[in-house]
Amino acid sequence: MRIPDNHPLPSAGPTARSGLDAEALAHANINPITGLATDYLNHFNEAIMLLEMLSTMPDCVEDFLAWRPMSYHEHFEASHFKARELAIAAYDIANPAARARLDELAEAMNAILQATREALTLQISPEDAGPLAAQAAGWLRPLVARAGAVINGHQICPVEETDGEAPQAAIDALFER
Repeated sequence: MRIPDNHPLPSAGPTARSGLDAEALAHANINPITGLATDYLNHFNEAIMLLEMLSTMPDCVEDFLAWRPMSYHEHFEASHFKARELAIAAYDIANPAARARLDELAEAMNAILQATREALTLQISPEDAGPLAAQAAGWLRPLVARAGAVINGHQICPVEETDGEAPQAAIDALFER
C-alpha cells in the first residue's frame, strides 16, 4: 500500500499499542507515532562526514575503514544516547511499515558504504579515493534524508522499482572504478 508522502502515519503508533508514554518518547527525540529515533542517522552521517573529508585529508581513510555497519539495535546498544533503552523498546513495537522501510534504507546505505570500504581497501591513489568518496557520499545523502522522512512519519512507501535499482547501480559503479 502506498501512502502519500504528505500523509501522516496512522495515529495508533507504539504509544497506543504498548502503553509507552508519547510525551516521554517525544522528549527523548523518538517519534511517538513511528516509534523511531533520528539519532540512528548519526551513524550514517558520521560515515558521510568521513567520506567528505577524504578528498582534502586522505589520512582519514583509516577512520573511514574503521567504520562498521550497525543495525538500529546495535547503534543504540553502543551509543551514549540518554534514552537508548527507550529507543530500542520503541523500535521493537514501532509501526511495522516504518520499521521495515527504515531497515530497507539502512541496508541500502550499508551496502554502499561496504562497497566503498572494499574499494578503498584496494589502496587506490588519493586522487581516485577523493572522487570515489564524494560520489558515495552523494548517493548516501538522499537515502539519509529518506530515512529521516520515514522516522518522522512522512514516507514509508518502498522505493519504486527504478529507485530500487539505484543502490545496486551505485555499488556496481564503485567496483568499476
